[in-house]
Parts: sequence; structure tokens; C-alpha cells
Amino acid sequence: MKRFDSGTLIPGSTWKAEAESEAEVVRRAVENLKNYHGETEVRPDMVERIKERIVDVDSGATKH
Repeated sequence: MKRFDSGTLIPGSTWKAEAESEAEVVRRAVENLKNYHGETEVRPDMVERIKERIVDVDSGATKH
């Protein structure tokens, strides 16, 4: 499972995306930027910044 926490890119933001693939996480993040933040164009450098912040998560594990 992959996850992007928008707070790692936008201070104070609490939105998160989780999906099986990095591509799906990026798609959801771009959709969020367009639908909820009014972005009409998401530049390639923003996509790269999102990709850099995607982490692997074990959806069945409890974090301590």
C-alpha cells in the first residue's frame, strides 16, 4: 500500500491518499488539487514533489 500525506507538502493540510499503486495515489492527489483547491493545471514539478513524499505503508500493521 502507498500513501501520500499532503501535510508533508502543504503545512497544516491533513488530507491523505492511499492506494495500491503510486500512480493511483498521484492521480488522487492531482484530483484533490483540482477539485478542492481550484488548480486548473498541475505542473510536472508538483507531481514530482508528490511522488517524492509517497511512502509504503503496511495497512494491517499498528504503528507505535
